[in-house]
Amino acid sequence: MFAPSSAGRLGCLRLGQLRAWAVGRWACRARQAGSYGSGGSEPEVPPPGPARRTLTEWALLVSPFGRLRARLPCHLAVRPLDPLAYPDGDRVLVAVSGAEGAARGPAGLRVTYDEALREVAVVSESIDPRAAVEVHAPLKFGNTNLFFLLSFLDLNIKSSGSGCVKVQNIECDSCKIETEQGTSILQSVKSQKLRVQTKGGKVICLGTVYGNINIHASDKSIVTIDKLQGSSINISTEDGLLKAKYLYTESSFLSSAAGDITLGSVHGKMKKT
Repeated sequence: MFAPSSAGRLGCLRLGQLRAWAVGRWACRARQAGSYGSGGSEPEVPPPGPARRTLTEWALLVSPFGRLRARLPCHLAVRPLDPLAYPDGDRVLVAVSGAEGAARGPAGLRVTYDEALREVAVVSESIDPRAAVEVHAPLKFGNTNLFFLLSFLDLNIKSSGSGCVKVQNIECDSCKIETEQGTSILQSVKSQKLRVQTKGGKVICLGTVYGNINIHASDKSIVTIDKLQGSSINISTEDGLLKAKYLYTESSFLSSAAGDITLGSVHGKMKKT
């Protein structure tokens, strides 16, 4: 049901539920201290170390409204695919890249598709933590053509160690992200329920993030926001900075135990402690 290949261009994904462990994008660096640009631009966080190369690729034939389950000790990125390159929208492409001369490659990585469960599984306990896994899936979701958003029913991501998480151009019913020391980047995300929790990493929201939003950052975690829009917004930090440029909400609650709170334009009822 899937075919590994040597090298090729990646695209997008058509799935109903995403579950991931130890995820991120190779372009994220844990505890990156630099600031991000204005206007929704992506932070400049290039991967450390030597040049990278594609090690292995898979192309899976999938049905709509499926699931993606990932369990990885390295970075994982989920992004849309070019609908012009894959007009039928029935493929999930998985690619693994690694540093030149790395001691461990993609050995032990299992990429499978369960047709009965409609579940794509990307699982490994032994892959090099410096490796990066990219999953691309079609923009065409069921009978709905989404030219800019990749749709999920549920997005559930857990990152261990310094694994980074990047969620970009996603629309879903529920989005839950948990990290330890890795950076979480949300860019142009729309979800009915959005929850982000980190124990020491950064949380960065780029562009406009829509939904009922709950962000909790422990320790010295920093939260920086371009624009949040939703009925309810709840953000708390412990000893890290909370900085938001725009908040459009019916009600918002912002709190920090010992960190600073810096706000730009706020619309709607707000409580700050």
